[in-house]
Amino acid sequence: MRTMKLTLLAAALLAAQQSTAAVSVDTEAFRAAITADGVRAHQVELQFIADANEGTRAASTPGYKASLEHIKLLVELAGYVVTVQPFEFPYFEELSQAELTQLAPVPTVYPYADASGFITMSYSGAGDVTGPAEGVDLQLPPAATANSSTSGCEPEDFAGFTPGSIAIIQRGSCSFLLKAQNAQAAGASGVVIFNEGQPGRTDAFNGTLGEPSVSIPVVGAAFAVGEDLATTPDVQARVFVDAISETRSTANLIAETPGGRDDRVVVVGAHLDSVPEGPGINDNGSGSAALLEMALRLAETGIAPVNQLRFAWWGAEEAGLLGSQAYVDGLSARDIKDIAVNLNFDMIGSPNFARFVYDGDGSATGTAGPNGSDNIEQVFLKYFADQGLPVEPTAFDGRSDYGPFIAVGIPAGGLFTGAEGIKTPEQAAIYGGVAGEPYDPCYHLACDTFDNNSDEALEQMADAAAHAVFTFAMTTSSVNGTDKSSDKAKKYADALDYQGNKLRR
Repeated sequence: MRTMKLTLLAAALLAAQQSTAAVSVDTEAFRAAITADGVRAHQVELQFIADANEGTRAASTPGYKASLEHIKLLVELAGYVVTVQPFEFPYFEELSQAELTQLAPVPTVYPYADASGFITMSYSGAGDVTGPAEGVDLQLPPAATANSSTSGCEPEDFAGFTPGSIAIIQRGSCSFLLKAQNAQAAGASGVVIFNEGQPGRTDAFNGTLGEPSVSIPVVGAAFAVGEDLATTPDVQARVFVDAISETRSTANLIAETPGGRDDRVVVVGAHLDSVPEGPGINDNGSGSAALLEMALRLAETGIAPVNQLRFAWWGAEEAGLLGSQAYVDGLSARDIKDIAVNLNFDMIGSPNFARFVYDGDGSATGTAGPNGSDNIEQVFLKYFADQGLPVEPTAFDGRSDYGPFIAVGIPAGGLFTGAEGIKTPEQAAIYGGVAGEPYDPCYHLACDTFDNNSDEALEQMADAAAHAVFTFAMTTSSVNGTDKSSDKAKKYADALDYQGNKLRR
């Protein structure tokens, strides 16, 4: 029975291939082969791998390596040309709750991970330090213009700084990394970078140093915390950070079809890694499993795509899109020109889901992708309209692996069912689920397990993904308007001021 079904599917796909002379492609047979049950079977395997490896599949861990090897074996057996692309990346993991305390003259415990308190900077060094709190070139009260403080941006700001003191530095002008490096060079035992103080820049913030080059503890604090530490006479403070910050190795997995036009490549990507806190079966076991199911089902038909398909499972996305960035960094100008589209599927089974399509033309969110991204968006929009399924736009905000592709002018698009955002009453009326709750209540938590899923969302989004993948694999038309030197792409790249979802300045 399985062989008969595959024969019928191959015949249907062959007919679709032979009739392809324009962008329109008949994807019904391929979509029928991609089921939620098939995707869920791969998610079961990823859950088993996580369970056998301390509950995580984070980049560089045994769980990630086992996930990559599992998929590698399957796609090799299916006949794909497989490449493992190793790369090094900065790794950060906070092992226990950080502490920031004023010891004297007024003993005060500032709240951790709270808007009124402080948050550990990613790639902070570890340490438990005490000492005088010493302000560095502060503007108090803050200037009227945001991002105007130059506190800690130049070595000269630390003239007269007492080695062993805890540097209290104001946010603004330059990167957190530069401020922390200057403080460490001046002999600071720890660093508190507090928000600048203008409206909208008063809360504690989720910042990153971007690399593991600072060995002392560094935290980002609310303006009121920094002001308190900097202006109270004879302040003694304590900063405690328990974390790993180091360079590690991991890899991407690439599986290419042996045939198809290599000057019109379709790169289909999903990140394979989870966060350290959990197994990541929705984020992004859902996208990774859907890619695997599409790759295996297509291979079974024996039909060669018109355009080369390149399935990619990215590593270290959770550390800041580092796997996809490493891949794009390794492309030549010719390679970039030869990639027709990038399709990205990151979280497509959220339990309290909405149906989001990336806003390729920027008409709804104001942030367009490179020329050609609008055509990708239209492929998804037409498909959902034909199915009678409402969708809504989501912005290219740089939080997933399409980011490095857009930054070099490659058109991109994809699907998303929601992460930590809150479902509105209007969305609950359209999609069902619970208003006022996150789309994925287990986002970046240990409970992102096999049970953290909507079969309805997974079925609908996997079908839509299959439709787009097969459309771009089989079309003999180009993605009209693609311009790899797009001004929009350059502006997008220049505007990036974060790593993943962490601020860098």
